[in-house]
Formats: sequence, structure tokens, C-alpha cells
Amino acid sequence: MNIAEDIRPLTYFRRQSAEAVRQLKASRRPMVLTINGKAELVVQDAVSYQRLLDIAAQADAREGVRQGMVDISQGRTRPSREVFDEIREEYGVPR
Repeated sequence: MNIAEDIRPLTYFRRQSAEAVRQLKASRRPMVLTINGKAELVVQDAVSYQRLLDIAAQADAREGVRQGMVDISQGRTRPSREVFDEIREEYGVPR
């Protein structure tokens, strides 16, 4: 983030929206919009936002795998056949 370019008052964004959009697309950095000098909003181009969503999804998947590995190492897992047999018995599902 470039503080001199990426933090702007909301009035700038409203009055110079075409220029702000050009800057967002060119820099691929988010823009922080302030109201009364206080950061209130963050805007960014769609490509950068999608990239951020993709990174977050990957991080979430990695965390799930990490937690699963901890469960395995600490003996908090059971064979799937055992679990499915319990479910079949509980709900009367034939094999």
C-alpha cells in the first residue's frame, strides 16, 4: 500500500471516480476511503478481489488439512468403515 496514493477521502472517489477506477486497475492495490479523516471503506478492482478470495480459500483448505493431520497424530480419528456401520445401524440402512 502506498499511503500517499491509496488513502483518499470519499469525496475524491465520488468526484473523480473515473480516475480512481483507472488508478485501482493500474496499481492493483486497494484504496482506503476516509470519512471525516477516518478510514471507513476499502475498494479494489475485481481481478484483485478475486485473487484475494482465491488466496483465502487456499489458506482455509491448508488449515483444514493441518487440523486433520493433528487429529491423526493425536489419535482422534476412526476408520470410515466403522463410522458408516454405526450410521447404518442407527438409521436402519441395509448394506
